[in-house]
Amino acid sequence: MILGLTRQQLDDGARLVHASVAPTPQYSWPLLNERAKTEVWVKHENHTPTGAFKVRGGLTLIDHLRREHPKLAGVASATRGNHGQSVAFAGRRHGIRSVIVVPHGNSKEKNAAMRAWGAELIEHGRDYDEAREHAHAISKTQGLYYIGPFDRHLVTGVGSYAMELFGAVKDLDEVYVPVGCGSGICGVIAWRDALGLKTRVVGVVSENAACYALSFKAGKPVETKSAITFADGVAVRVPVPEALDAIRAGADRIVEVSDDEVKAAMRDFFRCTHNVAEGAGAAPLAALLKDPARKGQRFAVILSGGNIDRELYLEALNGA
Repeated sequence: MILGLTRQQLDDGARLVHASVAPTPQYSWPLLNERAKTEVWVKHENHTPTGAFKVRGGLTLIDHLRREHPKLAGVASATRGNHGQSVAFAGRRHGIRSVIVVPHGNSKEKNAAMRAWGAELIEHGRDYDEAREHAHAISKTQGLYYIGPFDRHLVTGVGSYAMELFGAVKDLDEVYVPVGCGSGICGVIAWRDALGLKTRVVGVVSENAACYALSFKAGKPVETKSAITFADGVAVRVPVPEALDAIRAGADRIVEVSDDEVKAAMRDFFRCTHNVAEGAGAAPLAALLKDPARKGQRFAVILSGGNIDRELYLEALNGA
């Protein structure tokens, strides 16, 4: 099992998530099947209480921290939005303080959502990785537990969506998963292996934030100088070594997509399903539509979230 996770730990994580968050649906939409010229199942993580899959991981990680550290004063973390909502959502349920750092210019609506869930929001740095470094420094000065970008307890939570998908849809040939820091794809790989399935797992990144694609090919962590992409949920410059090892061990390949391809996939989601997909949530569909390596007849894409500012969504919808 990847990350040393056992089937029992995965089951326990799923039970904990489902005590607070109902399973999300997976649908095969006829118009989307026509567009892709194959059978496509959409895992609708845009239907969670925070509008993204990350809420699952926050619940399992904060529960673990409360049990391991009964006197926990609070937590500090960094995000582009969905992870921060997850931490704030779980922090509110457990009555603990959550300090969240976002880079300057971050999504206004994601920032508002995090504050609404109770997060203390701080803007710092030019991108996610600089915000992450600042969150770590704050945790030391304020006596908070630092939540990094990747943790096996996050994986046991977010992986519950893979359990739901594999349980509902049999004989999937490939699943396309967006890769930010890696918890989502590692959860899919963990459950695929736990269930003994042959489904291939395909990671998806932006060509403008390709550190995981470059690292996957190189066999070692490769940082990029920037990660400026419309798909802010995958805007990462520095890969997490632990996540990279698990992805290299369990994923079939990683596909890069352009911002224009992401925007086109967002339009496809709206036209074919009337669902809102943020950039990272549309990236898997964009990859499926362009991937010459795809093999099989039944595919799934993870619509990881629908949290996007109105102006940016209109920009995508108004494209060609």
